Amino acid sequence: MKYFVKRDLDGFFGLFIDNLVQLLLIVGLCGGLCGMSGPDARFIYAHILPGAAVSILLGNLFYAWQARRVARREGRDDVTALPYGINTPSLLVYVFFVMVPAYQRTHDAEFAWKMGLFASLGSGAIEFGGAFVAEWVRRHTPRAALLATLAGIAIGFISMTFALEIWVRPVVAMAALAVVLLALFGRVRFPGGLPGGFVAVLIGTLLAWRLPEAWTGISMGAIVPPSGWQLPHWAGGAVASVFALPRQEWLALLSVIVPMGLFNVVGSLQNIESAEAAGDKFDTRSSLAVNGLGTIAGALFGSCFPTTIYIGHPGWKGLGARAGYSTLNGLVITLICLGGAVATVNSLVPIEAGIAIVVWIGVVITAQAFQATPRAHAPAVALGLFPAIAAWGTTVMAGAFAASGGLTLEQVLRANGGADVNGFLIHGLLLMERGYIFTCMIVAAIAALLIERRLRAAAVWSLVAAGLTFVGLMHAYQLSGNVLDYFMIVQAAPADSAAGPLATRAYTVAAGYLIMAGIYFVADLLGAARGAPAEPAHA
Repeated sequence: MKYFVKRDLDGFFGLFIDNLVQLLLIVGLCGGLCGMSGPDARFIYAHILPGAAVSILLGNLFYAWQARRVARREGRDDVTALPYGINTPSLLVYVFFVMVPAYQRTHDAEFAWKMGLFASLGSGAIEFGGAFVAEWVRRHTPRAALLATLAGIAIGFISMTFALEIWVRPVVAMAALAVVLLALFGRVRFPGGLPGGFVAVLIGTLLAWRLPEAWTGISMGAIVPPSGWQLPHWAGGAVASVFALPRQEWLALLSVIVPMGLFNVVGSLQNIESAEAAGDKFDTRSSLAVNGLGTIAGALFGSCFPTTIYIGHPGWKGLGARAGYSTLNGLVITLICLGGAVATVNSLVPIEAGIAIVVWIGVVITAQAFQATPRAHAPAVALGLFPAIAAWGTTVMAGAFAASGGLTLEQVLRANGGADVNGFLIHGLLLMERGYIFTCMIVAAIAALLIERRLRAAAVWSLVAAGLTFVGLMHAYQLSGNVLDYFMIVQAAPADSAAGPLATRAYTVAAGYLIMAGIYFVADLLGAARGAPAEPAHA
């Protein structure tokens, strides 16, 4: 198997966007909530990010090597490496339940950092220990039970989160979505054999830089220069100092560390099962052991946040990625972290240009849960979706109450149109909710037509979506207090916008659908779908 193939670029962009989001969360949450700003920002840029680079590089290089080893042993050239990066749930839990309380008690950013290191080291130890029992658990657990959980998480916490971003900033994100669907559902090849993910990111970035912010909703200001090189520093002494504290200080953290460590073991186990269902069988013990060792190494070099085997292997395999995407991701993330360039990359490439790839990953995971299990187990898979979806709904609901502070949704959005609850955009939820029956039907129809390579028909459906959005049957809404209603084109806008309901026409969403229609029409005119329909991309 080659060290790098063209489709590794698609896999790289998807995994890179996912990792970049985690790095931005670290900078924002630690700087804003843990006192790591001003002079104490050194804990982020000189310790946490370089430590994260150590763990991410170690894991990505191992899983790339592992994939090549499996390919050599089985005589194949289509093995896809396990995706790997910072664990999002652990990141959020350790910030809010370990580091923030430590900082609030002491107002000492260094103390908060040390407690985070201790928690991450504990999680890594549990992950490493779990490697020696996980295969037994896997052998005695039905595949439907493992994959259904991933499907529920993929729907709510991966695809939905980024789908909301697509419809909120449609001019850029829908253009990228159209290209991703064209490449992965329509199996259309781009000039020069360019990967569809690369083309999507390129088009999205160009639109974000060339179009006014009023259209895109994205502010592309000056490019932020890198803050300078920072090599990893040994943090073993900082971790050891926690044990010198009164015993109750670190024993109290076990109520957070133990469940999160077990959560990571089970999640990684499910992801290994998902990879096998997609055709790539990896050794459970070594995969989980390196997963834990990566977290331990990161903590000993300054990172407070565990790394893990990511959900989504079938999606990256469907993209055509092999081992090179993992190696490239590890190298690029390491350069960004050590070079102080996290903010630089964020200022250069908008997240919206790459989120369609991550949405695709979630879609493939959900599809796999039904495709890779016995047909008779389909009801079990469906039933397994409910807890994960309920968890997502609870997250949104709890976040809404916490964000409102007794205010109504209308007041929250008037104060900040980009308000979110635990990362889920309120405006995006409302846009997606209005006329969702139409939206589901139309988006599914477009995907089905692209699979059949009927590009012109897909363009027509996109025009229908634009028309329904323009007249107010989709996405447009008006909000009075907490009461949501349609906002049709025949209805006049509130005379006093401050006193009347908050109204949104969603004309930019209609423009996004028009852009999608234009892309499909152009692809059809250029003869992109000539010949017999190709097989759709499978996990």
